[in-house]
Amino acid sequence: MVKRVLKTGMILLAAAALLSGCSGKSGKEETTSAEPAQVLYPVAIDGKEILVGETTVQTLLDQGMNVTVSEMTEDKQINQYEIDPEAELEPNTYYTGGSIWVTDSIFAHISLVTDEKAVRMGDAVIARLEFSLVSGEESELKRITFHGVPVSEMSREKAGEMFPDFSGDDYMWLQKGEDYEYFMSFDPTDHMLSSFSLEKEYDVDWSSEE
Repeated sequence: MVKRVLKTGMILLAAAALLSGCSGKSGKEETTSAEPAQVLYPVAIDGKEILVGETTVQTLLDQGMNVTVSEMTEDKQINQYEIDPEAELEPNTYYTGGSIWVTDSIFAHISLVTDEKAVRMGDAVIARLEFSLVSGEESELKRITFHGVPVSEMSREKAGEMFPDFSGDDYMWLQKGEDYEYFMSFDPTDHMLSSFSLEKEYDVDWSSEE
């Protein structure tokens, strides 16, 4: 699978990777694995649910969300453009550079993935979602929920109660499994959620470069 960067509704090739080999599991492996149980937890913006690995760009647009792609100019400035759902994406490819805007200061970085066939961008699936919450007011953060709880209420203690099978310390709480990866970080002062990400695992070799 290949990693690419979205640009101005078209695609700028940033990095490429060959499909990494899948290592077979040992036949002697016990039925009880140390791998954590994997559950797909939803994120919602204004009550509109997003499921990584399932929700498409077109679903976001149909729900009225503001979805953009980024372009780096020659003078190193970043311009934002509305996403073009009709742009064609190549098959078996992972794309970065998209954003979902909640307010002028609160947004989520998104990555897209395609399957065996080329598809229009609107039909690409959201593979990764990452929020930074440090600049948000409480009224803004209430618009975002993680597993049904407003992120404005998500303390480190609350996260431990909601996700007891995660691991970490006082400042981060995470789980990485075969299907999904979750990461949460907390402000060292008030121990409230400052950022979080959700990702569906795909066969991408991030270390390879073209």
